Amino acid sequence: MLDYLIVGSGLAGISFAEILDRNHKSFKVVSDGSQVSSIVAAGLINPVILKRFKLAWRAKEQMALAKPFYQGLERKLGLPLYHPMRVLRRFASVEEQNLWFEASDKNELKEFLSHNIYKNANAYIDAPLGFAEVRHTTRVNTQKLIPAYREYLMKKEMLLWEKFDFDTFIIKDNHVEYGSFKAKQIVFCEGFGIRGNPYFNYLPISGNKGEYVFVKALDLKLDQAVKSDIFCIPEGNDSYRIGANYDRSDKINEPTIKTKNELLKKWESIFKCSYEVIDHVAGIRPVVIDRRPIVGPHPKFNNLYVLNGFGSRGVLIAPHASKQLYGHIENEEPIAAEMDIARFTKKHYSG
Repeated sequence: MLDYLIVGSGLAGISFAEILDRNHKSFKVVSDGSQVSSIVAAGLINPVILKRFKLAWRAKEQMALAKPFYQGLERKLGLPLYHPMRVLRRFASVEEQNLWFEASDKNELKEFLSHNIYKNANAYIDAPLGFAEVRHTTRVNTQKLIPAYREYLMKKEMLLWEKFDFDTFIIKDNHVEYGSFKAKQIVFCEGFGIRGNPYFNYLPISGNKGEYVFVKALDLKLDQAVKSDIFCIPEGNDSYRIGANYDRSDKINEPTIKTKNELLKKWESIFKCSYEVIDHVAGIRPVVIDRRPIVGPHPKFNNLYVLNGFGSRGVLIAPHASKQLYGHIENEEPIAAEMDIARFTKKHYSG
């Protein structure tokens, strides 16, 4: 009898698996890698919503957990995964500058928003009004983390690389069965794939497609992320990630020419250098109507749980939401009301 089964191996599944591993719980992960949003994600840990100069939901609490969590994964996997990275906000108008200074005087934002405007010294960036810096920003390399963690699980014989088959899934009073495996609990971490889950497909999780274009720009020589209409994020070796968009209508994990052209047009309006497109990727983010994760037990089956809805801030939210779910299952700790699945049960669950 296993303690847990986990379905999914993106940021949600890996974060919860790591908490189980650190607490010496027995588990297996079932995944086919069909949901790719965690792998294509930029991985920035940024506490501020830079469009409106507001502190992200529970950002301080989440950041306090994220740093030791990902640094622990670095040591475990023997890979450089957690990298401090400056984030500069380019100003498009004097009004934006004024809004920044107003925000930087607020108590909850003082430690994260610089009080200085930095003049642009890069001849290849159009930024006559300069930049301001977001403090304490870092980046997690999900392109390395997720495959490496899956390999770790595979070596420990804790990963079943297959599509979860609900036809072989049985719910008992005090455990669940999947094929030849039995577990006390099962946690579904399927991202947008939850739409195909017969037990949790009632939840209001929609898909929001994000695309990134990667370019090689030999002259730019940029070592910090720049946020304007888009993000430009250094990838090393003179390559940069440009993005992302937010498309609510397209639910296919394939990049599109239309979005590529839109992103490059925005890039060219700010970055005045020659470049070469070297890659283009896409993924469907799981987004909840109230922009909060969904965490907690099924309303009818008390050994089924969900961990989902991280949206575009998955690297920041994942350790926090996973810890909440683990504390709830193991110690009967309450889940924060903003992310508790109970907020949707009465309205959306029909039994």
